[in-house]
Amino acid sequence: MKIDLPTRKAKSRLVIGPFYRGYPVMQDKGPFLSQYLDRTIDVTDDALEAHPRTFAVRFDLRIPQVCEGLDEHKLINRFMNSLRAKIAWARRRAAKTAMKGRVHRTDVRYLWAREVGQRGRPHYHFVVLLNRDAYRVMGKYEVGRDNLYSRILEAWASALGIAAGDAKGLVHVPRNATYEIDADDQESQDDFFYRVSYMAKSATKVLGPRHSFGSSRRRERSRR
Repeated sequence: MKIDLPTRKAKSRLVIGPFYRGYPVMQDKGPFLSQYLDRTIDVTDDALEAHPRTFAVRFDLRIPQVCEGLDEHKLINRFMNSLRAKIAWARRRAAKTAMKGRVHRTDVRYLWAREVGQRGRPHYHFVVLLNRDAYRVMGKYEVGRDNLYSRILEAWASALGIAAGDAKGLVHVPRNATYEIDADDQESQDDFFYRVSYMAKSATKVLGPRHSFGSSRRRERSRR
């Protein structure tokens, strides 16, 4: 069921019920904003088109009090630019040591939702989708490791302009944070959509000129 929610600029549709476009959602967390659910479907479809075996990981990014007041739009762009560059560099380095220089490349797609907590401080829920033949795990949650977790941590530190060691408490990985999604497995797609539908809930979103949800562009290809 969809109903209209008036905003200052345009109408946003609220989604109520256990399904959206055939996908299950966390009904108890709703209502949801339909445009955010649509973008989640688009990004997932694009990821599976590029990489039929997709690996997705969920994490939260927090902004320390000393960095409050930064342009958040630029902050997210800096984070994603840094993360893409780190992943591309790691793939190039792997190619130098791989047999015949062959490694699995990966595009980098993402979804994020900005929320404001009870104390009025913003934080971000993030999902990054990669080629599962290139990445299958995050690795140990330690600074300086040669793994995906460290690249995420270092990219967020770079965006904030702080040392990686100071960013450890600012990147939170929840339980059951990774997902394996397959183009020929609808159950895996349903499970992923159900879990990340939480990010599209209308509660804690600030409607207006500030964006509360973002994603990679359709058919976007990362630099390799």
